[in-house]
Amino acid sequence: MTELAERLGYSAEARLVIINADGLGLSHAANAGTFEALRDGLATSASIMVPAPWAREAAFQYRGEDIGVHLTLNSEYDRYRWGPITHAPSLLDGDGGFPRTVGDLWDHADLDESRRELRSQIERAILWGFDVTHLDSHLGALQLRPEFFDIYLDLAVEFCLPVRLSDASTERAIGFPFRNLATSEGVLFPDHFVHVPTVGSRQAIESAIADLPAGVTELHVHPAIDTPEQRAFDSAWTNRVDDHHLICFDTNLPAALSRHGIERVGYRALRTLQQTVTA
Repeated sequence: MTELAERLGYSAEARLVIINADGLGLSHAANAGTFEALRDGLATSASIMVPAPWAREAAFQYRGEDIGVHLTLNSEYDRYRWGPITHAPSLLDGDGGFPRTVGDLWDHADLDESRRELRSQIERAILWGFDVTHLDSHLGALQLRPEFFDIYLDLAVEFCLPVRLSDASTERAIGFPFRNLATSEGVLFPDHFVHVPTVGSRQAIESAIADLPAGVTELHVHPAIDTPEQRAFDSAWTNRVDDHHLICFDTNLPAALSRHGIERVGYRALRTLQQTVTA
């Protein structure tokens, strides 16, 4: 797929990457790592978890970077909890936070309450001053079930924003054509997405760069600096610190991008194109 690259002003053979930093707002360590990745590293976009405890601090640090909303209906940590900003009863588990697992969310969440919560997250990000560039979904919860994907797509249309979507192989696995549905509504998304099942993206990114297809590919990382706070609740803190090093200090990654003729773009370019087409 190369049509998107051409619509963005590149050649049909161009290989473009969005390097998105997930998890802004999760912790002070994630905020510090993410903003450094955006300002001094290779990240071209990030996404904020509005209900997370450090989201408001992230808003104070914002300087106009390419940042979308990481739509959040789960809180997966046992020792670190957050919940819905709309206080929706069906989105709470027994200890007052979002459900820990996507399966639990799907089993118990009221769709109207979910829609209201997710719209409120976008609206709050805008109220805080973010120039929201895209939407993506925490733990993929909104992509993999048709009734939740309908909300995801409706919000993308309502706010005229591009979205993260999994590759076509996921469509076949889960049984509904979410990429075609997004296209039919005029919602843009990268041609390819490199899925990383756990936190820690170095191996996946290094493998993807070596054989990147034409078009726009999204790579995602979870950068954070090393702090006692992060270590206290996050068993994957070493992987977050490694992602931070990969994007901010590793010399091999920028050399590989250059060697393979890969250019970096952000979600803001997709948003501009989508808004131009739908205006």
